[in-house]
Amino acid sequence: MLAEMRIQGLGVIEDALLELHPGLTVVTGETGAGKTMVVTGLHLLSGGRSEASKVRAGAAKATVEGRFEGIDASGDRAPTIVTDAGADMDEDGSVIALRSVGADGRSRAHLGGRSVPVGVLGDLAEQLIAVHGQNDQLKLLRAAQQRAVLDRFAGDPVTTPLAEYRRIRREWLDVITELEERSSRSRELAQQADMLRHGLAEIESVAPEPGEDTELTEQVKRLSAVDELREAASAASAAVSGATDGEPDVPGALGLLAEARRRLSAADDTVLRDLEPRLAEAATLLSDVGAELTGYLDGLEADPARLEQILARQSDLKKLTRKYAADVDGVLAWADDARERLAGLDTSDEALGELAARRDELAGQLAAHAEAVSTARRAAAADLASRITTELAGLAMGQAEVELVVGAKTADEADPHALTVAGQRVHAATDGVDEVELVLKAHSGAQPMPVHKAASGGELSRVMLAIEVVLAHADPVQTLVFDEVDAGVGGRAAVEIGKRLATLARTHQVLVVTHLPQVAAFADRHLVVDKGTAEGITRSGVTVLDPGHRVDELARMLAGLDDSEAGRAHAEELIATADTYKSDPAPRGAGTPGSTSRAGAKAAGAKGAAAKGAGSDTTARRKASPAASSGGKKTSGKSATEKKSGARDRT
Repeated sequence: MLAEMRIQGLGVIEDALLELHPGLTVVTGETGAGKTMVVTGLHLLSGGRSEASKVRAGAAKATVEGRFEGIDASGDRAPTIVTDAGADMDEDGSVIALRSVGADGRSRAHLGGRSVPVGVLGDLAEQLIAVHGQNDQLKLLRAAQQRAVLDRFAGDPVTTPLAEYRRIRREWLDVITELEERSSRSRELAQQADMLRHGLAEIESVAPEPGEDTELTEQVKRLSAVDELREAASAASAAVSGATDGEPDVPGALGLLAEARRRLSAADDTVLRDLEPRLAEAATLLSDVGAELTGYLDGLEADPARLEQILARQSDLKKLTRKYAADVDGVLAWADDARERLAGLDTSDEALGELAARRDELAGQLAAHAEAVSTARRAAAADLASRITTELAGLAMGQAEVELVVGAKTADEADPHALTVAGQRVHAATDGVDEVELVLKAHSGAQPMPVHKAASGGELSRVMLAIEVVLAHADPVQTLVFDEVDAGVGGRAAVEIGKRLATLARTHQVLVVTHLPQVAAFADRHLVVDKGTAEGITRSGVTVLDPGHRVDELARMLAGLDDSEAGRAHAEELIATADTYKSDPAPRGAGTPGSTSRAGAKAAGAKGAAAKGAGSDTTARRKASPAASSGGKKTSGKSATEKKSGARDRT
């Protein structure tokens, strides 16, 4: 989970420290105070796109620093990312991530004190944080996004056959492409094949051997210089073995060694006699060299016919090396490649028939996998629609019904990726043959319609939240961020949204940027972004509210007045209602998601560990705000991340 985040020089925020609760943290503030900068900071920390325009005027750079706890509880991927990046974890298992954006637009990223590519932060954040903003409502209107939501909910029953479907589809498309190319370019391919066959025939007629050109060059040198070689070998042989006519004045090295051995053997001194065996070894070596020189001379004969034959062979090889490669080995490599290419240029009826048969075989396999994916999607769609409908009932949409319609993408006659599945001609796309549409029946008298036509802005927000609540336990991330997904909602529906977020916070860390007091009342920790002006410069900071100042903030949000007694009374009532709801271990009407998900259990474990250290809500607030009895605490000064590892100094 994200334990704390520090923002400096970002937008209107000069310097702010956000200490986040393991449960539900809400961020409120006046319009324009800079609440959105909190989400912008999270996007930067998650490897999002950087913009120089977000850097505070007059600041050299904007910096966002976050400390993540419970990395080991977030699955196998997150610790691997940290380790592979060479990052260092603190003793408590936390890791510090930092992102900076200069006024010139240049961005830098650090993880665990190490400089890393921005993509590493993105990979890590993908395992730890899910940010849901108002733009996600627009994404929900897209068919592809609705299918992605369904696949995310279904999990392995869809992803496993879908992965196999994609593998077979790639091979199927390759065969289709090759078949079409061979059929449409038969004349051109036939010409290429003739050229390759001609080259192979020419090479095979010469039949070169590997390294033959080098060997022939050596033979030519030897035969062309036979007289010089004989003179050199004869002189060397005479020096070793002596003159061939046996002249005593030219004894050779072997004769001299024999004389030396004789004299040493006859000496009375043992030191001299001990040298004789070493001379014997030298004499043996010289005898071998002499024998080899004699053999060389015996085989060294002038052979003009052989020389002419070798030169002719060299000429044949040079014809090949001029056409196909720099040497004989390269020519042989070209021939191997040509044989492979020739196999792919076969445009005969037999070859085309084999490709067509392979295409049809793969199409049958692909159709089977596509049907398996569709079956799994339809089963998951019914379950997901039922759960979303149940959640909407708790969000003041009791008469609303949701249906996820899974249908086939019909293929037209000209579709190159058409596939027959269960007797129907469909389009085989990357994600299967299905179209998924989210259909909403807003009330009992309404006609079922696509969600973007049937839902108002507020209803769309509630549908989005209901989906996230249902999918939360299928999502491995520990931290969920909601950026004003309650826009366009009020009254009882707003209270129900607060309940849902509080329920979600039982198993996940939840951060909500909201303008609704009904939602803020359910906070485990309440942060306010407030702004002030000094010397004509607007500055914003973040304050952790104590219980008393929470009432003031909720009253302001309710009545728009700081000193409204009616607003304060209403605020106190909201907080009391929220506290009662949160203290109930199994609140009725909460739409509490099931707890069988491994991801949810893992996130709950991470949250529980963090909460154990934080103590009760009140204790946590007191720890976060030493001045709880005298007002809110303005966060400034050094963050805990700086104290623990000095990450800011390292950057």
